[in-house]
Amino acid sequence: MLGDNGSKWLERLHMQLARELRAADWSQAEIAAMLGTTQSTISRQFNREMPELAGTSDEMMVDGWANELAMALRQFGPGVKLNKQRFVMEIAFGPGQILKFDKSLTGMDLESDQEERSLLKRLEWATSRIDAARMGDWIPAVGMNIASCLDNANDNTSVASYPGRISLVNGRLRHHETPSFGSSTHLAGLLIRAREADSSKMAILNLAAPTNKGGVDSHILNSTIEEMGWEMMQAPKGALVIDGETRVDCIIDEGAFGWEPSIYILAHNPLELVDRTHRFITTMEAKV
Repeated sequence: MLGDNGSKWLERLHMQLARELRAADWSQAEIAAMLGTTQSTISRQFNREMPELAGTSDEMMVDGWANELAMALRQFGPGVKLNKQRFVMEIAFGPGQILKFDKSLTGMDLESDQEERSLLKRLEWATSRIDAARMGDWIPAVGMNIASCLDNANDNTSVASYPGRISLVNGRLRHHETPSFGSSTHLAGLLIRAREADSSKMAILNLAAPTNKGGVDSHILNSTIEEMGWEMMQAPKGALVIDGETRVDCIIDEGAFGWEPSIYILAHNPLELVDRTHRFITTMEAKV
């Protein structure tokens, strides 16, 4: 499940299942609808070699699983509708290091309050994944925060963040309260404003900017952003400048007298935001 082999077994399962169903006279369109992909993707897969897994026993297991699924789907027919998927998984890393999961996917939409509670949990989970050692030199003097919103967010009250700030104490990130909606003014407002240009972004985090003689080190910053392949926007003293719809990956506030220079990283969700932030810091520190 984890790493390169995890993606390969799922790809092999799909490709083998597609071949089994095609042999049962299912059309490419019917196979694509069942696997949740496109007809052109199915067509390309028929001309590709099966991905090799870490061991031949794994390949036999995945191919056998595909055969079992195909036999059942032949009986149900291509018009069958999927209502729920249940995944029971056990991952062993070593003696006493075993993770077990039993999860179901239903395709059902959450109610509004359920969506909000789910977002708050994701925000807490993402925060727990922040590497404090890596963040140490880049937490702003005013503190750091992380915020996220739902897809229909249109004002600060629909953005979740931490009341107060997240700070570094004795090598650990500390926050006094759990995240809640309407807790941030500046960070939430910047996210809502950024979504006017890039509505796919639903999470934001602030960092201290690299400086040189009191000002932003534009050389390091621009070089890092270029290497990351990101699109940048400017926000002088927190006022984001938007010029039409475009991708927004980060926002730079070069600061002013009494105003700390800042970098704002954006992402599609809180977990992706943390991963992006880690990669950005690693890339930037290699240039400092």
